[in-house]
Amino acid sequence: MPTPLLSADNLSFRYGDGAPIFDVFSWQVRAGETWAVLGTSGCGKSTLLYLLAGLRKPSGGRIVVDGTPLTRPRATTGLILQNNGLMPWATVWENAALGARLGHFYRWKGEKPGDVRPYPPQLPLTDADRWLERLGIAHLRNQYPSQLSGGQQQRVAIARTLVLRPHLLLMDEPFSALDTVTRADLQRLVISLQQELRITSVIVTHNIEEAALLGSRILVLHHPPNRAPHIVDNPGAGTMEHRHSEAYRAVTARLQAQLEGEMVDGA
Repeated sequence: MPTPLLSADNLSFRYGDGAPIFDVFSWQVRAGETWAVLGTSGCGKSTLLYLLAGLRKPSGGRIVVDGTPLTRPRATTGLILQNNGLMPWATVWENAALGARLGHFYRWKGEKPGDVRPYPPQLPLTDADRWLERLGIAHLRNQYPSQLSGGQQQRVAIARTLVLRPHLLLMDEPFSALDTVTRADLQRLVISLQQELRITSVIVTHNIEEAALLGSRILVLHHPPNRAPHIVDNPGAGTMEHRHSEAYRAVTARLQAQLEGEMVDGA
Protein backbone atom coordinates (compact mmCIF):
# COMPACT_ATOMS: atom_id res chain seq x y z
CA MET A 1 0.00 0.00 0.00
CA PRO A 2 1.46 3.43 -0.94
CA THR A 3 2.73 5.78 1.75
CA PRO A 4 0.11 8.43 2.63
CA LEU A 5 0.81 12.02 1.63
CA LEU A 6 -0.60 13.18 4.96
CA SER A 7 -1.16 11.41 8.27
CA ALA A 8 -2.16 12.19 11.82
CA ASP A 9 -0.35 9.67 14.02
CA ASN A 10 -1.75 9.27 17.55
CA LEU A 11 -2.63 12.96 17.47
CA SER A 12 -3.68 14.70 20.68
CA PHE A 13 -4.57 18.36 21.08
CA ARG A 14 -6.18 20.62 23.66
CA TYR A 15 -6.32 24.38 24.19
CA GLY A 16 -4.47 25.23 27.39
CA ASP A 17 -5.86 23.25 30.31
CA GLY A 18 -9.14 22.50 28.52
CA ALA A 19 -10.57 19.13 27.64
CA PRO A 20 -8.90 17.33 24.71
CA ILE A 21 -10.32 17.90 21.24
CA PHE A 22 -8.29 15.03 19.76
CA ASP A 23 -7.05 12.15 21.85
CA VAL A 24 -4.67 9.60 20.25
CA PHE A 25 -6.39 10.21 16.91
CA SER A 26 -4.99 8.63 13.72
CA TRP A 27 -6.06 9.35 10.13
CA GLN A 28 -4.47 9.18 6.68
CA VAL A 29 -4.86 11.01 3.35
CA ARG A 30 -3.38 9.55 0.18
CA ALA A 31 -2.06 11.56 -2.75
CA GLY A 32 -4.79 12.76 -5.09
CA GLU A 33 -7.66 12.21 -2.64
CA THR A 34 -10.32 14.85 -2.05
CA TRP A 35 -11.58 14.92 1.53
CA ALA A 36 -14.35 16.84 3.24
CA VAL A 37 -14.28 17.27 7.02
CA LEU A 38 -17.78 17.60 8.45
CA GLY A 39 -19.17 18.08 11.93
CA THR A 40 -21.21 20.27 14.26
CA SER A 41 -19.85 23.50 15.74
CA GLY A 42 -17.06 22.97 18.26
CA CYS A 43 -16.13 19.47 17.11
CA GLY A 44 -12.59 20.46 16.03
CA LYS A 45 -12.90 20.85 12.24
CA SER A 46 -10.94 24.09 11.94
CA THR A 47 -8.54 23.01 14.69
CA LEU A 48 -7.66 19.91 12.66
CA LEU A 49 -7.05 22.03 9.56
CA TYR A 50 -4.74 24.40 11.44
CA LEU A 51 -2.84 21.41 12.78
CA LEU A 52 -2.45 20.07 9.24
CA ALA A 53 -1.24 23.49 8.09
CA GLY A 54 1.39 23.66 10.82
CA LEU A 55 -0.27 26.70 12.42
CA ARG A 56 -0.88 24.82 15.66
CA LYS A 57 1.28 22.18 17.33
CA PRO A 58 -0.06 18.87 18.68
CA SER A 59 -0.14 18.26 22.42
CA GLY A 60 0.88 14.70 21.60
CA GLY A 61 1.54 12.53 18.57
CA ARG A 62 2.47 14.09 15.25
CA ILE A 63 1.39 15.22 11.78
CA VAL A 64 3.45 13.81 8.90
CA VAL A 65 3.42 15.37 5.40
CA ASP A 66 5.36 13.86 2.49
CA GLY A 67 7.10 11.52 4.93
CA THR A 68 8.39 14.34 7.15
CA PRO A 69 7.02 15.27 10.61
CA LEU A 70 5.37 18.68 10.46
CA THR A 71 6.95 21.29 12.76
CA ARG A 72 6.03 24.53 10.94
CA PRO A 73 3.98 25.72 7.95
CA ARG A 74 5.19 24.39 4.60
CA ALA A 75 5.46 26.30 1.33
CA THR A 76 3.96 23.31 -0.50
CA THR A 77 0.75 23.41 1.57
CA GLY A 78 -1.87 25.90 0.40
CA LEU A 79 -4.45 27.30 2.83
CA ILE A 80 -7.65 29.10 1.83
CA LEU A 81 -9.56 30.71 4.69
CA GLN A 82 -13.20 31.65 5.12
CA ASN A 83 -12.39 35.38 5.19
CA ASN A 84 -9.94 34.99 2.24
CA GLY A 85 -7.10 36.82 4.08
CA LEU A 86 -6.46 39.34 1.31
CA MET A 87 -4.34 42.43 2.03
CA PRO A 88 -6.73 45.38 1.68
CA TRP A 89 -3.98 47.81 0.63
CA ALA A 90 -2.76 45.58 -2.22
CA THR A 91 -4.25 45.19 -5.68
CA VAL A 92 -5.69 41.95 -7.01
CA TRP A 93 -2.44 41.22 -8.86
CA GLU A 94 -0.28 42.08 -5.84
CA ASN A 95 -2.36 39.75 -3.65
CA ALA A 96 -2.21 36.92 -6.20
CA ALA A 97 1.55 37.32 -6.69
CA LEU A 98 2.37 37.60 -2.95
CA GLY A 99 3.82 34.12 -2.51
CA ALA A 100 5.84 34.26 -5.71
CA ARG A 101 7.25 37.67 -4.75
CA LEU A 102 8.25 36.29 -1.32
CA GLY A 103 9.94 33.41 -3.12
CA HIS A 104 12.13 35.88 -5.02
CA PHE A 105 12.84 37.83 -1.82
CA TYR A 106 13.94 34.68 0.07
CA ARG A 107 15.74 33.02 -2.83
CA TRP A 108 19.13 33.22 -1.09
CA LYS A 109 17.76 32.21 2.31
CA GLY A 110 19.17 28.90 3.48
CA GLU A 111 17.98 26.32 5.97
CA LYS A 112 19.65 23.68 8.09
CA PRO A 113 20.60 20.41 6.36
CA GLY A 114 17.67 18.00 6.39
CA ASP A 115 15.08 20.72 7.11
CA VAL A 116 12.08 21.14 4.83
CA ARG A 117 12.32 24.53 3.11
CA PRO A 118 9.57 26.76 4.60
CA TYR A 119 9.99 29.59 2.10
CA PRO A 120 8.01 29.86 -1.12
CA PRO A 121 9.81 28.65 -4.24
CA GLN A 122 11.22 31.14 -6.75
CA LEU A 123 8.49 30.97 -9.38
CA PRO A 124 7.74 33.23 -12.37
CA LEU A 125 5.63 36.25 -11.43
CA THR A 126 3.76 35.66 -14.68
CA ASP A 127 2.11 32.68 -12.94
CA ALA A 128 -0.07 35.24 -11.13
CA ASP A 129 -1.27 36.59 -14.47
CA ARG A 130 -1.94 33.07 -15.72
CA TRP A 131 -4.09 32.14 -12.73
CA LEU A 132 -6.01 35.42 -12.73
CA GLU A 133 -6.83 34.70 -16.37
CA ARG A 134 -7.74 31.07 -15.63
CA LEU A 135 -10.07 32.11 -12.80
CA GLY A 136 -11.77 34.80 -14.86
CA ILE A 137 -10.61 37.84 -12.88
CA ALA A 138 -7.70 39.16 -14.97
CA HIS A 139 -9.74 42.27 -15.79
CA LEU A 140 -9.76 43.11 -12.05
CA ARG A 141 -5.97 42.98 -11.62
CA ASN A 142 -5.62 46.68 -10.67
CA GLN A 143 -8.58 46.82 -8.30
CA TYR A 144 -8.50 46.44 -4.51
CA PRO A 145 -10.33 43.83 -2.39
CA SER A 146 -12.88 46.40 -1.17
CA GLN A 147 -13.95 46.89 -4.78
CA LEU A 148 -14.69 43.19 -5.31
CA SER A 149 -17.64 40.95 -4.55
CA GLY A 150 -17.25 38.12 -2.05
CA GLY A 151 -16.96 35.55 -4.84
CA GLN A 152 -14.30 37.60 -6.64
CA GLN A 153 -12.32 37.95 -3.43
CA GLN A 154 -12.31 34.17 -2.96
CA ARG A 155 -11.13 33.72 -6.55
CA VAL A 156 -8.18 35.99 -5.76
CA ALA A 157 -7.43 33.91 -2.65
CA ILE A 158 -7.55 30.73 -4.76
CA ALA A 159 -5.24 32.29 -7.35
CA ARG A 160 -2.76 33.36 -4.65
CA THR A 161 -2.65 29.78 -3.36
CA LEU A 162 -2.37 28.03 -6.73
CA VAL A 163 0.42 30.33 -7.91
CA LEU A 164 2.65 28.47 -5.43
CA ARG A 165 1.85 25.06 -7.01
CA PRO A 166 0.94 23.38 -3.70
CA HIS A 167 1.03 19.61 -3.21
CA LEU A 168 -1.72 19.84 -0.57
CA LEU A 169 -4.68 22.24 -0.55
CA LEU A 170 -6.49 22.99 2.73
CA MET A 171 -9.75 24.98 2.75
CA ASP A 172 -11.54 26.23 5.86
CA GLU A 173 -15.23 26.80 5.04
CA PRO A 174 -14.22 29.02 2.10
CA PHE A 175 -17.75 29.54 0.75
CA SER A 176 -19.84 29.76 3.93
CA ALA A 177 -20.25 33.56 3.78
CA LEU A 178 -21.38 33.60 0.13
CA ASP A 179 -24.85 33.61 -1.37
CA THR A 180 -26.25 30.38 -2.83
CA VAL A 181 -25.55 31.21 -6.49
CA THR A 182 -21.97 32.37 -5.85
CA ARG A 183 -21.34 29.37 -3.62
CA ALA A 184 -22.47 26.96 -6.35
CA ASP A 185 -20.28 28.79 -8.88
CA LEU A 186 -17.19 28.40 -6.70
CA GLN A 187 -18.03 24.77 -5.91
CA ARG A 188 -18.08 24.21 -9.67
CA LEU A 189 -14.70 25.92 -9.92
CA VAL A 190 -13.16 23.77 -7.18
CA ILE A 191 -14.41 20.60 -8.88
CA SER A 192 -12.90 21.78 -12.17
CA LEU A 193 -9.56 22.53 -10.51
CA GLN A 194 -9.54 19.16 -8.74
CA GLN A 195 -10.03 17.41 -12.08
CA GLU A 196 -7.43 19.59 -13.78
CA LEU A 197 -4.67 19.53 -11.15
CA ARG A 198 -5.34 16.23 -9.33
CA ILE A 199 -4.29 18.06 -6.20
CA THR A 200 -4.76 16.45 -2.78
CA SER A 201 -7.33 18.53 -0.94
CA VAL A 202 -9.09 18.76 2.42
CA ILE A 203 -12.10 21.07 2.77
CA VAL A 204 -13.71 21.82 6.11
CA THR A 205 -17.44 22.50 5.96
CA HIS A 206 -20.49 22.46 8.20
CA ASN A 207 -22.72 21.98 5.14
CA ILE A 208 -23.80 18.37 4.51
CA GLU A 209 -24.64 18.97 0.84
CA GLU A 210 -21.27 20.60 0.19
CA ALA A 211 -19.40 17.73 1.85
CA ALA A 212 -21.31 15.19 -0.27
CA LEU A 213 -20.65 17.17 -3.44
CA LEU A 214 -16.92 17.83 -3.01
CA GLY A 215 -15.48 15.05 -0.86
CA SER A 216 -14.84 11.63 -2.38
CA ARG A 217 -14.10 10.68 1.22
CA ILE A 218 -15.72 12.39 4.19
CA LEU A 219 -14.31 12.56 7.72
CA VAL A 220 -17.09 13.09 10.25
CA LEU A 221 -15.94 14.58 13.55
CA HIS A 222 -18.04 14.29 16.67
CA HIS A 223 -18.26 15.91 20.07
CA PRO A 224 -14.72 16.00 21.56
CA PRO A 225 -12.64 14.17 22.31
CA ASN A 226 -12.25 12.63 18.84
CA ARG A 227 -10.43 9.32 19.24
CA ALA A 228 -11.18 7.44 16.00
CA PRO A 229 -11.95 8.67 12.47
CA HIS A 230 -15.51 8.13 11.22
CA ILE A 231 -15.17 7.90 7.44
CA VAL A 232 -17.89 7.89 4.79
CA ASP A 233 -16.81 6.90 1.28
CA ASN A 234 -18.41 8.92 -1.49
CA PRO A 235 -16.87 7.77 -4.80
CA GLY A 236 -19.37 9.63 -6.97
CA ALA A 237 -18.20 13.06 -5.76
CA GLY A 238 -16.26 15.36 -8.04
CA THR A 239 -18.89 16.37 -10.59
CA MET A 240 -21.81 18.77 -10.34
CA GLU A 241 -24.01 16.00 -11.78
CA HIS A 242 -23.42 13.97 -8.62
CA ARG A 243 -25.81 16.33 -6.83
CA HIS A 244 -28.71 14.80 -8.79
CA SER A 245 -27.81 11.14 -8.23
CA GLU A 246 -29.29 8.52 -5.94
CA ALA A 247 -25.82 7.95 -4.46
CA TYR A 248 -25.66 11.62 -3.44
CA ARG A 249 -29.04 11.42 -1.74
CA ALA A 250 -27.96 8.28 0.10
CA VAL A 251 -24.74 9.89 1.34
CA THR A 252 -26.46 13.09 2.49
CA ALA A 253 -29.07 11.02 4.34
CA ARG A 254 -26.33 9.00 6.05
CA LEU A 255 -24.44 12.16 7.04
CA GLN A 256 -27.64 13.82 8.27
CA ALA A 257 -28.40 10.82 10.46
CA GLN A 258 -24.88 10.86 11.92
CA LEU A 259 -25.04 14.57 12.78
CA GLU A 260 -28.56 14.37 14.17
CA GLY A 261 -27.49 11.45 16.34
CA GLU A 262 -24.54 13.51 17.52
CA MET A 263 -26.80 16.40 18.52
CA VAL A 264 -29.14 14.08 20.41
CA ASP A 265 -26.26 12.37 22.19
CA GLY A 266 -24.68 15.69 23.08
CA ALA A 267 -27.90 17.33 24.30
